[in-house]
Amino acid sequence: MTKTLNIALAGNPNAGKTTMFNALTGARQSVGNYPGVTVEKREGYLQADGYRLNIVDLPGTYSLTAYSQEELVARDYLVNERPQLVIDIVDANSLERNLYLAVQFMELGVPLVLALNMMDEVRKSGKKIDTARLSQLLGTPVVETVARSGEGKHQLIESALERIHGDDSRWKPLEISYGPDIDPVLQEMTDLIRGAEFLTDSYPPRWLALKYLEGDVQIRSMGARAGDIGEALERMARRVTEHCKVTLDTIPEAIIADYRYGYIASVTKQGVLVQRGHQERIIFTDKIDRILTHRFIGPLLMVGVLYGMFMVTFTFGTVPMEWLEAFFAWLADVVTRLTPPGLLQSMLVDGVIAGVGGVLGFVPLIMVMFLGIAFLEDSGYMARMAYMMDRVLRIFGLHGCSVMPFIVAGGIPGGCAVPGVMGARTLRSPKEKLATLLTAPFMPCGAKVPVFLLLGGAFFKGSAATVLFWITIGSWMTALVVAWVLRNTIIRGEATPFVMELPPYRLPTLKGLCIHTWERAWQYAKKAGTVILAISIIIWSFMTFPSLPEATLQDFARQRTAVQSALPAKPDPAAAAAAGRELLRIDGLEAEAALKHSFAGRLGSALESVTLLAGFDWRTNIALLGGFAAKEVIVSTLGTAYAMSDVGEASQGSLSNRLRQDPAWSRLTALSVIIFVMLYAPCFVTVVAMARESSWGWALFSMTYTTLMAFGLSIAVYQVGQYIFPS
Repeated sequence: MTKTLNIALAGNPNAGKTTMFNALTGARQSVGNYPGVTVEKREGYLQADGYRLNIVDLPGTYSLTAYSQEELVARDYLVNERPQLVIDIVDANSLERNLYLAVQFMELGVPLVLALNMMDEVRKSGKKIDTARLSQLLGTPVVETVARSGEGKHQLIESALERIHGDDSRWKPLEISYGPDIDPVLQEMTDLIRGAEFLTDSYPPRWLALKYLEGDVQIRSMGARAGDIGEALERMARRVTEHCKVTLDTIPEAIIADYRYGYIASVTKQGVLVQRGHQERIIFTDKIDRILTHRFIGPLLMVGVLYGMFMVTFTFGTVPMEWLEAFFAWLADVVTRLTPPGLLQSMLVDGVIAGVGGVLGFVPLIMVMFLGIAFLEDSGYMARMAYMMDRVLRIFGLHGCSVMPFIVAGGIPGGCAVPGVMGARTLRSPKEKLATLLTAPFMPCGAKVPVFLLLGGAFFKGSAATVLFWITIGSWMTALVVAWVLRNTIIRGEATPFVMELPPYRLPTLKGLCIHTWERAWQYAKKAGTVILAISIIIWSFMTFPSLPEATLQDFARQRTAVQSALPAKPDPAAAAAAGRELLRIDGLEAEAALKHSFAGRLGSALESVTLLAGFDWRTNIALLGGFAAKEVIVSTLGTAYAMSDVGEASQGSLSNRLRQDPAWSRLTALSVIIFVMLYAPCFVTVVAMARESSWGWALFSMTYTTLMAFGLSIAVYQVGQYIFPS
């Protein structure tokens, strides 16, 4: 018995779909209506390779969102009848516009073959389309056709049968990014739909979430009948709609369309349109891209933009940062005067204010940096940076789509490694995904930035912007070199093509920039006020207990008594001042001894014999150990450690001043610590995310190899630096 295969024929109106249908089926066709609607249905068949191919001519449509009866019919047929394949007839003269429907088929997951129709007109116009390159980038067969003459119809059927019988014949939805305003809520809605199993037997969860954001009437009506899940999705859709209107003066539907066209533009610009006709309309975005994405000029401009952003950050952020540091110093003084000496005062002043205040002191600099990042994202330039970096990444065995995980993780300082690691799931190749997972945490995330700002401001005064710029460059270079080593040793595998959406340029709105900046700064401050606060108190307790033995305390008390007893009977200002200095020295020795005797001090001191090779003293060790939990803790722990061990004049001023005054610190020490923080193990939350995306084995491998590499490089820099610049 001959097996029947159902193939749907789709395309935009006037793309030549009906002409191709007639060319394929001849007179063997019938006309009817789709069930429940009045839209005409054409159905025909042909014999090929022992199969009866049932060709269903879907109504011409521009999208799969239910704006019209034709679109609803086309979509319902695909979902309810589940044909083995869709042949999308594309007007090759308007390739980018016609590919918009193809992208939606791919997002739905249906197996697809593209028929580039009217290729005779394309050739006459002087254009040339590289169909092999287009097929490689989209991951779907592409066939050149001329429906009027029947050219390419046999190749079209052959490609369709190969796709049906091939390994990629299953429904596999395409996932593309829709930018920082859409992606988070899209993922949240997808997880909710998947958890509730809402229509997941018919539609991909992410596709359903997209339809909610696009205002699809049919899907929303289904949700309304489903009860709580529909109400929850409606609330989330309203929330993101209001956010987009306020920040970008647009709606989610428009953003989604822009990113789809950006995705298409990135495909066509990668050698697909080999030669363009002189009559082609050059849009504004293309004119700008001729300069900003130029092979040689583009990367130079990109480096200049990054360096300029760092200069602006330190130019406008330093003064308010000093104001904030002065405020926390004043607050510590007030709390000291209002609370009696003891554990409570120490916890509030040394643990909370010195710890959390040290992190919050960088909020002004962070806000200026976030403002710059928001401008790059909202204007559309961030995607161009990713597009240009693809040329570099391919050399080192990474995929072009690794760019966005790198940038999100902190490739432009201020990101977060957790969403960067999660973003690697969009890579098709498991090998390229794993290489991205293991190298993205090298980026200078927002948690590391306060450490770099602290050390850069303390030891490279006037050059802090340059230091942060080279830290960023160094992070990228390290990630690429390590990726190359991994891809040529333990993670060998073939490279896959790169596709990256390029949204059109927009002039960001002032309100949108302010809101995006405030949201990120608030997240940073909230983390300092919750997670960092809790960790600071825990670390303070480890730095406080156990207390010094009674015998040691009595010894310090006897030293104070001896100093006071030596004062002359007659008032002597000079002798009193000398005695005061000696008492402060004894207090400082006692505070340092107490910190060294604590659990944290003992651990830091135990490691010091090894870590001094890299210039890390016992206090630095404590801070770096805390950084395994969260990198911001490094700053808060240093603040607590110096607050608890410094007394008198040494306890006055900012943490930067205390580090500069400490003989154990120097520019070389600061450089060694910067290198270690830049490269050593990701924070605990990132490690968990890596384990979820790969395995605990790879996550633990990441912690181990990054820490060993970071420590080795820090030792090399410190030892060579001491040899070249002996103190």
